[in-house]
Amino acid sequence: MRSRNGRTRRNPPLFAALNIARMNTTTPPNDDTALPERFSDLALDARILRAVSDMGYEKLTPIQAKAIPLLLDGRDIMGAAQTGTGKTAAFSLPILQQLMPLASTSVSPARHPVRALMLAPTRELADQVYTNLKAYAKHTPLRCACVFGGMDMNPQKAELRTGVDLLVATPGRLLDHLEAKTVNLSQVQFVVLDEADRMLDIGFLPDLQRILGYLPKQRTTLLFSATFSPEIKRLAQSYLQNPLLVEVARPNATATNVEQRVYQVDEDDKRATLVQLLRDNPLPQVIVFVNSRLGAGRLTRALERDGIKASAMHGDKSQAERLTTLEAFKRGEIQALVATDVAARGLDIAELPGVVNYDVPFNAEDYVHRIGRTGRAGASGLAITLATTRDARALADIEKLIKRQFEKQTVSLERASRPRRDADETRERRMPREPRAMTAEGQTPAPAAPRAARSSRHDPWFDKPYEADPNAQPPWDATSPMPAASGVRSASPSIRPRRKIAALLGGHEPK
Repeated sequence: MRSRNGRTRRNPPLFAALNIARMNTTTPPNDDTALPERFSDLALDARILRAVSDMGYEKLTPIQAKAIPLLLDGRDIMGAAQTGTGKTAAFSLPILQQLMPLASTSVSPARHPVRALMLAPTRELADQVYTNLKAYAKHTPLRCACVFGGMDMNPQKAELRTGVDLLVATPGRLLDHLEAKTVNLSQVQFVVLDEADRMLDIGFLPDLQRILGYLPKQRTTLLFSATFSPEIKRLAQSYLQNPLLVEVARPNATATNVEQRVYQVDEDDKRATLVQLLRDNPLPQVIVFVNSRLGAGRLTRALERDGIKASAMHGDKSQAERLTTLEAFKRGEIQALVATDVAARGLDIAELPGVVNYDVPFNAEDYVHRIGRTGRAGASGLAITLATTRDARALADIEKLIKRQFEKQTVSLERASRPRRDADETRERRMPREPRAMTAEGQTPAPAAPRAARSSRHDPWFDKPYEADPNAQPPWDATSPMPAASGVRSASPSIRPRRKIAALLGGHEPK
């Protein structure tokens, strides 16, 4: 644990247990104080309220009503809420409000140092946070920027050199800018770790520790996520000062407005089941989650062959391709977005009707984030999971996490809609096409003769076994060489003539 002077010291086990127990205790606002219900009830600047009104927000969500008053008091917060409940606004609006006295219209970069840093595990989540943050601050002089990997660093460097008040970044790309000395974090007052559990899952803990080492010791640190694992609480113990745990629902709970279905299927019938479910259920758009990048590409091609407009999004695609695919999906040009867990966080698609877990996730926490892509902002949603016998253990972990038992259903596949080809048909399709016959005039091609007619013209000579000619003379018995062609130079005298076969068998060369 880091002390006030910046040194690292170890906590005795007893004190460590006391600290964790203290953080596990929810500290809501005073019960005598009524929670605000509308954004207009908050002590926010008129320009911020105007931006919120432009976005159509009026009522506060539970996490916003509990967290915003505490953040306005400058407390460190651990916010636990379900996905799609407005966590971004819960930490963005108080930060903007507290930075308003420092806002400047000057064009000098020195008047716009980085005062708030927001870290996100994925590019999509960073871009989503930046989009909302920019909308909240559009009527203020505060400048916002976003940096993440997969894009050219030069435009990002140019933007950072002009001065940025609020910076949204992924850990890897932020370290690149720190090493290039294009960003200075010495004046950061607010740090937000959004979806910190995901950052730990994908191995960002060393990067987080390096980044936090660049920050001032006196700062406000906020940690928001839909799931809180023991590792997250240990991270909060090291880098947060007396944090308040704000929960608006049971930890790792799923939204009540999302209908969850689990279908027991065979491994060979998963794709056919998915196609039939997409056609039977009113799902004009759906995100299909798989566990591997290779599986995403294969499933996308299979859905395209079945007449479903699909596209893949995973880590092997460039950031430009991922953004293009995401924009096409938001415009409704794609029905099925086949994605890995890179899309499980940060994708905020308005009124997405449902998601499908084509593969049961390896981590139970990822299930909560996957189905959180639907049923956002109070809308209803549908979450379908296709489980095979191999997924029994992973499914049991999910049930244990969300404290809910799934009622497994089955699907009756319409086998008649796609009859299997018999062996003769398959062999017939694989045989090369025969050339079409031409008429006597050579103008209009005539259809090829049927197979029975072609077999009647078969020459039986080709069916005879090989018979050697008894009168044929073997080539090695030839006594006279072949006459040289006229005008052709003879072989070089340095080339040794070929020996007769008789000599090879022990005979004598002719003299």
